[in-house]
Amino acid sequence: MDMSMHWGDFVTEQTKSYGELVLGVDPVLEDIPLFFKKADRSATEILEKYVLFLLDVAADQVGFVKFQSAFFEAFGSKGIDVLAQGIALAKKRNMGVILDAKRGDIGTTAAAYARAYLTPAEAGSVSNLEVDCLVVNPFLGPDTLEPFIDCARKYGKGLFVLVKTSNPGSGWLQDKIVDGTRVSDRIAKLVADWAAETQGKTGLGSVGAVIGATFPEDGKRLRNLMPDSVILAPGIGPQGGKAEDIRFLRRQNSSGVLVSVSRGITKVDDLNLSEEDYAMLVRKRIESFQKSLNTLDR
Repeated sequence: MDMSMHWGDFVTEQTKSYGELVLGVDPVLEDIPLFFKKADRSATEILEKYVLFLLDVAADQVGFVKFQSAFFEAFGSKGIDVLAQGIALAKKRNMGVILDAKRGDIGTTAAAYARAYLTPAEAGSVSNLEVDCLVVNPFLGPDTLEPFIDCARKYGKGLFVLVKTSNPGSGWLQDKIVDGTRVSDRIAKLVADWAAETQGKTGLGSVGAVIGATFPEDGKRLRNLMPDSVILAPGIGPQGGKAEDIRFLRRQNSSGVLVSVSRGITKVDDLNLSEEDYAMLVRKRIESFQKSLNTLDR
């Protein structure tokens, strides 16, 4: 993403060119095809080859990549180095880079996270983990998100705030009624206010929401509460979400939604696939997901 571009405008531009699909990169060593696992390679070398391979294979097909931080952290400090390499390559390939780290904390800790992931080098950051958009957790209170919102205001960065997540147990808290309002609706109204004050030229704000594709009725209601936000919709495929339900998350007359798919694109049962066959399979799956999204009514 061009550093001078606003996140909402970039999403509008990229979805017009590449569609709404986001490549989710959640690497698990046991699921990586065997051709990556040459005898002289360490676990992190295998991880590096795999991540860079996926980005090269998919770069001309998708406009966005979402790295799930936990799967890199599981490899220790060398895994974080691979994450940094992946971020750098995705930027080089002109992909919008989303980091799913679900950060959220109070005061100076939140500010440190914002500096690590959302502050450009020209603004004084020395981090090699700067991304275009970060997934954040609002459940410690609105004040804890202010350092992230500040980066959205200053640098045009994107945020996805957890509003209604895709897991079956999400309703335990997110569907609870507090002062006559669902918790998820309460957060959505905050997101809508932040989106309104960070709008770009195309009308989309920098502050958006995570809404699981597994809950279409909630999605319809929450989209109405957040008309100017980009929505990140996980849950299509293995989690049971359906592509046809994405229509409820779109803005009127435009997209404004990004659909993240990871295992549905990258995971295989046959780990003995050749490099060529795996590359072809990944590309075919991307094409299939894009087709299913593109044929929906706009």
